[in-house]
Amino acid sequence: MHIETVPNRGARPTILLRQSYRDGRKVCKRTLANLTCLPPEVIETLRQALRGDRLLPSEKVWTIERSVPHGHVAAVLGTIGKLGLDTIIASRRSRRRDLIVAMIAERLLHGGARLAGGPLWHTSTLAEELSVQDAEVDELDEVIPWLRERQEHIERKLSTRHFGKGAPGFHCINSSAYVEGYAPVPGRFRCPCTGEKGRPMIVYGVLTDRGGCPVAVHLYPEDTGIPSTLGEQVNSLRERLGIARVVLVGDRRILPGPQIEKLREYPGLGWISTVRRASIRKLLGAEHFSQSLRGRQTATEITSDEFPGERLVACFNPLVADERVRKRKAFLAVTEERLQRIVHEVARRTKNPLRKGEIELKVGKVINGDRAGRYFGIVIEDGLFRWERDEASIEDEAVLDGIVVVRTSEPKKRLSAADAVRSYESLGQAEQDFRLLAGIDIGARPIHQSIDQRVRAHLFLGLLAYYVEWHMRSALDSLMPNEEKRTATRKTDGPGARVEPSKAAQGKKRYRSTPRGLPVHSFDDLLGELGTLCRNHCRLHADSSGGTFTHDTRPTGLQARVFQLLGL
Repeated sequence: MHIETVPNRGARPTILLRQSYRDGRKVCKRTLANLTCLPPEVIETLRQALRGDRLLPSEKVWTIERSVPHGHVAAVLGTIGKLGLDTIIASRRSRRRDLIVAMIAERLLHGGARLAGGPLWHTSTLAEELSVQDAEVDELDEVIPWLRERQEHIERKLSTRHFGKGAPGFHCINSSAYVEGYAPVPGRFRCPCTGEKGRPMIVYGVLTDRGGCPVAVHLYPEDTGIPSTLGEQVNSLRERLGIARVVLVGDRRILPGPQIEKLREYPGLGWISTVRRASIRKLLGAEHFSQSLRGRQTATEITSDEFPGERLVACFNPLVADERVRKRKAFLAVTEERLQRIVHEVARRTKNPLRKGEIELKVGKVINGDRAGRYFGIVIEDGLFRWERDEASIEDEAVLDGIVVVRTSEPKKRLSAADAVRSYESLGQAEQDFRLLAGIDIGARPIHQSIDQRVRAHLFLGLLAYYVEWHMRSALDSLMPNEEKRTATRKTDGPGARVEPSKAAQGKKRYRSTPRGLPVHSFDDLLGELGTLCRNHCRLHADSSGGTFTHDTRPTGLQARVFQLLGL
């Protein structure tokens, strides 16, 4: 008997178990079984048995001594190599470059914000792949100054890659993190974004391209939340990286009127921000103009002498309108409950009534703290407290719900009215055309460093890790639950309009699987799934010298698809 492979005209060949016999002088074959459906390893075992080879169970030939997660390491390091990030860090491979690449990969594999996670390297094949198994934490600390020295060189290379044809850069600044430790650091002792009071806070800005890909990070060494020298520092960053123009994108808190006036002094800087509600009321004027914006999916440009040299773009955003209505209802309900408690307290004090000043103090804590005075009419006397809603004031404010006025310095030929609105909306909606991420998460919280140069290196290391993650997310978008890219159709959508999910996104949400039948995962879950692809360290029994070898497990369908999408 023997196994024969029969070609099948370009399709999968047919594998048959056959027996040869003689019919006179003629040699004939008899088919005993069709083995096509069997796994290749089973067919190979049968072929060896028919040859007369001695077969032993695998556990009598070798023993698997250790299985180490490998798939996620291969994906991250493969992406770093494909992007050429390792050669951007240093053109020649060296011990220091391998340590920096290992720390970048460590950020993605295990998360967290620690600068050096040396002991965790041995829970995967990361240290083995980069030949840094013997690295100690002290050595990692020593290589950080080398990365800090090369930061400007690396950022310049990245900016040349992303802004080579005169494309503008977009700078977001409302990102912050608090620092662990007590040594002097460039920051202030309050962190409103995390609620960590009494700890030094740093403010940093991230420079991205139009797609939202991070290119550079800048730490503001000031003791205020909004750097007073913002224009000077960003202009210095622009000149240092050789970028023709940088557009700052931020809300009214980051880019107030006085800050924008300072930006006018720098011809290479532009801005995209919004107008305050009080100014919107003056600009739009009559109520009928505000109502005319509702239901539109187009941006309307308006002019005002109050904003010379700027373009003002007004539109109606139904998502913002719904959110403001929801917040106002919740806000009024909580405030009314607190005011009603004061009413009951005043009513109970019959023998020793509360004086007018005491009641005003209690009411002031509720109204002034929440800035709710404009919504209520209040009567306070000795032993008397009444309140009622000011419906006229509430309705007057509701007229502006969903109305957004974007102010920008960019001309029409560089940025259309619709794109100006979209670029600001992308601060909270990452799937817009420009996908600018305000507060880009580069794994910076908390920072377990207290020396200025180490804090800066820590932020830069996080930026490089996010650079790799951004490209991986873009490639693996079809396997994640968020909607796939719609660059072509997004340009035809009206700014502020409700965006209906595509059929592919609806199918992924309904069936929790892709059109190919693969399960939908988040980015972290995909890395976890890749981690189940292990590298097995095996030892041969027959080898008296104790010979060992490694054997990687076979990737599943999902794992193979991930590597295919990453181009690895």
